Amino acid sequence: MHIPDNFLSTPVWLTLDGVAAPAVLWVSRRARKELDEARIPLLGVLGAFVFAAQMVNFPVGVGTSAHLLGGALLTAILGPAPAALAMTAIIATQAFVFQDGGVLALGANVFNMALAGVLAAWLPLRLFAGRRSVGLFLAGFFSVMMSAGLALAELTFSGIQMPSKLLALSVGLFAVGAIVEGTITLAVARAIERLNPRWTGAPVHQGSRVWAGITFAAVLVVVLGLFAASSAPDGVMRIGQWADLHARPVLAAPMADYSLPLGPLWLRRSAAALLGLCLVGGSAAAASYFLLRRRSS
Repeated sequence: MHIPDNFLSTPVWLTLDGVAAPAVLWVSRRARKELDEARIPLLGVLGAFVFAAQMVNFPVGVGTSAHLLGGALLTAILGPAPAALAMTAIIATQAFVFQDGGVLALGANVFNMALAGVLAAWLPLRLFAGRRSVGLFLAGFFSVMMSAGLALAELTFSGIQMPSKLLALSVGLFAVGAIVEGTITLAVARAIERLNPRWTGAPVHQGSRVWAGITFAAVLVVVLGLFAASSAPDGVMRIGQWADLHARPVLAAPMADYSLPLGPLWLRRSAAALLGLCLVGGSAAAASYFLLRRRSS
């Protein structure tokens, strides 16, 4: 789902950079009002879990894979503004540190997944507040379809020619990923609620079991994902292959392709992934702590 550099035309990525920047600033102000200090660790560990889950691609057919976006899960647990803030931290870290998504296309990816995707998740959660399971599934489903639809529109506006059959196939593959996203969102959110039925606004000592459980799950996802993840390209990269597009990063990331120069492949990948967990979790927690300090001052 991450759009790399050289896929979008300059007017498209420049416009979306200009839209995303003030939108993230507004979201940060909203998050400052919604967050409390007791939930900062929860935001950090959930951000790390979503980062880990995004590393694990699963096949959806026709030589294409998909991965969890996680915006719906974050929205269901943290609320829309903190979720958008956490997603922005994840997407920015992926772009600058791991070369996953373009630096110039950062505004597009943030707009698609962190802003519009979170909004698309929040609406069914509100509409089906009395039917939690339905709301959680639809939140995951529509967050993916919204992000995918915007990505397809941006590629089209950038001049990429997509025949109707290719477009229909792409939408179908994204829909398969959206169903998986909805199912995972429902399962994980319910699991967290079972760990602590009062996780919303829970004091620190009541939430510690949740934080420990999510942290363990994030590490487990990274370790298992190194061996089980599909090597097939995701939907956006697959469209790029069909359109004969080639990603051209504008910056050399220190851990491109989630790898460190440490020896065997498994060690390079696992070290980079675990370091990424720390970076994402720390940056999400630090951002929320900074916002709270500004609110208190």
